[in-house]
Amino acid sequence: MCPYIENLGMGPAVADSRGVLLNNSWFRTNQFQLEVIFHNKMKQYKCLTNDSSLASAIYVPYYAGLDISQYLWSSNMSVRDATAFDLVGWLSRRPEWRRMSGRDHFLVAGRIAWDFRRQADDPSYWGSKLMFLPQSQNMTMLSVESSVWNNDFAIPYPTYFHPSKGAEVAQWQDRMRKQERKYLFAFAGAPRPELEFTIRGEIINQCLASNGKCKLLNCSSSTNNCDDPVNVMKVFRSSVFCLQPRGDSYTRRSTFDSILAGCIPVFFHSGTAYVQYLWHLPRDHTKYSVFIQLDEAKKVSIEPILQSIPENEVLAMREEVIRLIPRMVYADPRSKEQNFDDAFDVAIEGVLERIGKVRKAIVSGGDPSIGFAEQNHQKFNFPRSDP
Repeated sequence: MCPYIENLGMGPAVADSRGVLLNNSWFRTNQFQLEVIFHNKMKQYKCLTNDSSLASAIYVPYYAGLDISQYLWSSNMSVRDATAFDLVGWLSRRPEWRRMSGRDHFLVAGRIAWDFRRQADDPSYWGSKLMFLPQSQNMTMLSVESSVWNNDFAIPYPTYFHPSKGAEVAQWQDRMRKQERKYLFAFAGAPRPELEFTIRGEIINQCLASNGKCKLLNCSSSTNNCDDPVNVMKVFRSSVFCLQPRGDSYTRRSTFDSILAGCIPVFFHSGTAYVQYLWHLPRDHTKYSVFIQLDEAKKVSIEPILQSIPENEVLAMREEVIRLIPRMVYADPRSKEQNFDDAFDVAIEGVLERIGKVRKAIVSGGDPSIGFAEQNHQKFNFPRSDP
């Protein structure tokens, strides 16, 4: 992971954009670098205070994802959990913690929540137990994919675009509006035949049989095609729709790459976006995306479904996707000129609102622990329910 720590977590700058990208705001950003980027954004946050008694929220700069990624495949559970225990032990002894028993604290993890929610002390179970520790259940946990616990919230994966100011975003948006799109739909990914619940193999077969209406970017480990931002954006910017089936987990970084390219995402499971990024995406999913039930997609051809969408609806969806771009990107942490709300700002606003409600409950004599970190299977109901 060391090369991706460059440029405050954005990774190496794209040296040659081959005419696909604009300006110098594009980087080879690793999808698991959220916590590093977020931390460096926080260092520049305009509302920081050195007096914790005045703070509306306490940010915990712990790189949970980078820590556990070293040990995810280890059979030694003590090793997997060691730093998590050290962290919560230290936090709970701090004077800031005692003020609200940690309910004004929040942590950002750069991997999916299930990597930190091991449900049994058995080596065959995945992940660490960070988010199940008693102290952790008093904190708000942000990650690139949430779970069914109420203190989990999903925020966007980092993309390759880290603009310094709004003018760069506007320039890119304008280019995506004017972009010629010669493919009806595209898919960037690998087959994953070992996963029974995905339709990636069927999508690839349909794409190959589309007579040029679909563009396939093979992301198999042997190709490294999808490690290059230019390759990914070249395909997505040339396509009207971008297919986003689930992979190892519900969500995909590719969702945000497609939005960045003005390519309308097509989802096959509500957990891929609709019930995840509640602070960042519109409640009405029909404004910016297409939803095809998984069972339906297995039985019918995707191409005629997409072709049947009226042109005026396609144009409206694309405009909404392009409008969302500022909320999907993490601006360059080094920028002193940022003049737009990015994914970081939207996340901070969501955290402050959540903690503000808890604080009001305490003042009015309520119990802030009720529902704070309970398991909630209704959370992933579709249509979604906002927090």
